[in-house]
Amino acid sequence: MSTAFELEEVSRLEALGAGWAACAEASRNVFVTPEWLSLWRAHFAADRPLQIVACRDNGELRAVLPLYSSSSGPVKLLRFLGHGHSDELGPVCAPAEREAAAVALMRTIESRGSDLFIGDDLLGDFDWADRLGGRMLERTESPVARFDGESWDDFVGARSTKLRRRLRYYERSLEPHGLRYRLATDPERLAADLDALFTLHAARWGESPWFAPARDFHEEFAAIALERGWLRLWFLELDGRAVAGWLGYRFAGVESHYQSGRDPTWDKASVGIVLLAHTMREALSDGIEEYRFLRGGEGYKQRFATDDPGVVTVGRATSALGHAALAARTARRRVRRLIQ
Repeated sequence: MSTAFELEEVSRLEALGAGWAACAEASRNVFVTPEWLSLWRAHFAADRPLQIVACRDNGELRAVLPLYSSSSGPVKLLRFLGHGHSDELGPVCAPAEREAAAVALMRTIESRGSDLFIGDDLLGDFDWADRLGGRMLERTESPVARFDGESWDDFVGARSTKLRRRLRYYERSLEPHGLRYRLATDPERLAADLDALFTLHAARWGESPWFAPARDFHEEFAAIALERGWLRLWFLELDGRAVAGWLGYRFAGVESHYQSGRDPTWDKASVGIVLLAHTMREALSDGIEEYRFLRGGEGYKQRFATDDPGVVTVGRATSALGHAALAARTARRRVRRLIQ
């Protein structure tokens, strides 16, 4: 039987201080830290009312529900802070507290006077739709590589002997070009390093509809993450020049692969995969237990993954208007699938 938390409304992100940070650490999710979410709100939802709920057990903070209110036409929405730019959201708590946090979230949804709750990118190994009395709107792959103390060669070989051989071949073929891996650690150089990453990202992917437009946000968070020891910004350099970049975060024993870019002229040399493999090798060597590829089921992720819990988006209507909006959203998604 899950504990029934005592719920307390909180008016400011900063009000919970170290308690929120401890819950984020227990969740092992950098995207629910107060640093990430406070910055996200400042950039993308500064004028939206906060609906933060502290969940306590005998006065001890055990979970945080970092919610806010918005609207879509006449429909009043309740959502988690961070959607769109975060790869996993939900109650900020240890996995063992998830059942009780889900009960607290359901109570909150029912008491806030909104028409519709949209829970974006909730961890997919928990039945949120059932616990919240809602409907699953979308499921997205989110592969994970779990390390179990093995060597890098053993880990890769367990995925595919061919993959291990190919990685060795690609890496050795780059050595005549002065192959060098460089981790960004210098605060004085961070702005230039981030500029290089965004340039490499645009070179490979063009103008991203969500990453490049949020450059100010990512630059500000990178500076905070570097100071906290969370930032992992890697470059693969050839002939003294960066030809691939990888942005991620290391938090609570988890390494998260957030974004990357590369010079297309080096595509035949597979510089992107070589750099990705290097970041995984370094994570394993440093004792990291879990490497998250985050949203998207691209083939290169699946080659290395050991598991894929996915993330889900769940909707829960609390009024006739909310039910109509949820039905319309579901219908639009069905039409898009039919015409793809």
